[in-house]
Amino acid sequence: MYTIDLAYVGRGLHEELAAHIADQEDYYADEGVHVALRDGCTWDEERLRRGATIGLGRALLSRLTDGTPWVGLNVNTHRPLFWFLARPGLNSLADLAGRRLAVHAPHTAPGCFTRIVLRKAGLDPDHDVRTIVRHPGDYGMDLRRLRAGEIDAALVGSTIAPEAVAAEYGWRVLAWMGDHFQIPTVGLAVDTTYTDPEDPAVQAVLRAHRRALKVIHHDPDTTVHHMQTFLGGHTAEEARVHYDRFIAPHFTPDGQVDPAIGDAAISAVSAELAVPVSFTAAEFYRTAPTAT
Repeated sequence: MYTIDLAYVGRGLHEELAAHIADQEDYYADEGVHVALRDGCTWDEERLRRGATIGLGRALLSRLTDGTPWVGLNVNTHRPLFWFLARPGLNSLADLAGRRLAVHAPHTAPGCFTRIVLRKAGLDPDHDVRTIVRHPGDYGMDLRRLRAGEIDAALVGSTIAPEAVAAEYGWRVLAWMGDHFQIPTVGLAVDTTYTDPEDPAVQAVLRAHRRALKVIHHDPDTTVHHMQTFLGGHTAEEARVHYDRFIAPHFTPDGQVDPAIGDAAISAVSAELAVPVSFTAAEFYRTAPTAT
């Protein structure tokens, strides 16, 4: 049996759903690979690059800024699962002007994407919004701070179903990031310095993840069952609504990339980071079908 380390670099359905299904449904075992799922959220780049990673956004930023030869081999979705959740009185992204927004750091993938979305809404993220940087994934604390009035809005990820939370507390979902910025994100990436994309263990993981993507598209009951691992504070009905709205229509059926979206996203991220575009989507996203 082959072995491989696979790290997620964010928490929630966005990062972990496909890998979780592959693990829980024994697809890794079926493919003859032992996968050690690792929490790489706080790992530095040197440690992360020694194995495979789910985080395509972080890998893309690393390749743009420091030239690490990451390549993406599988794409789960082109629409990042992050939402702007706000207290009453705010009705649009433009209303964030002068407000306190809890958000990821600018050098992280979600933070970079957020800045792109804010600029599209006509806001300068450095001057028009009072950004409060917090640790990625700490969305429970965001909810507490929203209730206490310490912040006006927060960029939250997929450890919660934001529309259900907003309905419970009388808040507003100002926007879903996936409606404002598309980028091939989450799937499987390796640093070719240390890992050959054609390595049998890597190919086995790819096959397992693509089986999981088929479950997401064709077996809603099984998918929602696994989603509740991440949405423990929500009912099955709320999880199903979240699946119908954000998961089923927007996860890829086969892990393939849309190169046009990829090229546009690379240009947008490069501009936000103020670094040159040094590669194309075809060079970074190598999502060829795997052998059976």
